[in-house]
Amino acid sequence: MNFELLLQLVINGLIVGLLYGVVGMCFVLVYKSTQIVNFAQGEFLLVGAWVCWALLVYLELPFFLGFLLSLAFMALFGVALQMIVLRPMIGEPIISVIMVTIGLSIFFQSLVKWIFGVAPANYPPIFETHSVAIFGLHIELAYLLSTVIALFIMVGFYLFFKHSKHGLAMRATAFDQQVAQSLGISVKQVFAMSWGIAATVSATAGVVIGMVNGVSDALSVMGIKVFPAVILGGLDSIVGAIIGGMVIGVLENLAEFFDSQYFHLGNMYDIAPFYVLLVILWFKPYGLFGTRDIERI
Repeated sequence: MNFELLLQLVINGLIVGLLYGVVGMCFVLVYKSTQIVNFAQGEFLLVGAWVCWALLVYLELPFFLGFLLSLAFMALFGVALQMIVLRPMIGEPIISVIMVTIGLSIFFQSLVKWIFGVAPANYPPIFETHSVAIFGLHIELAYLLSTVIALFIMVGFYLFFKHSKHGLAMRATAFDQQVAQSLGISVKQVFAMSWGIAATVSATAGVVIGMVNGVSDALSVMGIKVFPAVILGGLDSIVGAIIGGMVIGVLENLAEFFDSQYFHLGNMYDIAPFYVLLVILWFKPYGLFGTRDIERI
């Protein structure tokens, strides 16, 4: 057994898993505040990555300036999307709102292809060296940057929900929308804020992954790949999303390693997370940290 390769894949899995956890937190944030499962989450990664690429290539902005401008754009994009498309759906059956998010997913994929084409694109060189050696392991500098950003976002989420006025309002809305409204909290503003944060944070992950693998339609698939991580951790648990993301990140890399070394089945990297999804839905449908809903019939 090639233990050096195994350790390399586990480390890569943990780093990518942190990004899965960050995107998973966005799933949870939207679900807790609006009770909507956003199937267009992957398109937030895709649009954010392409916007950043356009700012760097067409306007030739420095990376960090283009990165910050793309995040500002995505914040406005998420808020506008909620206000224009999803706010009129308040009070409609949940399945109707879910179908709207699926329609948005298809629409944005087609729009991005129309604007930027279907060929993958690479970011301009950002770092002088692509990777560094740590204890004999070669790690992409973009992955190290993503780790710092992911940890910063997680700490930011904690401080935001624990100590800020708007964070407390979002927690109250997630607990009970009617009670929150009776306390003077604008539920509509909370909904818009949650979509703006979800779009911004997801775009961050999209840019980081685009720095390593290039910008392509494959970024939108990450929204679906993160879904098993969210179900594993619990659809209403932010901590569960982080842990679930790291578990799925390591698992898919381990699946690739053992398949390449022993099983030779092919494509286990992409399939393994969905096997986990099926097992969790069979034996623990509320996830490891999710709240079990008890209803009287």
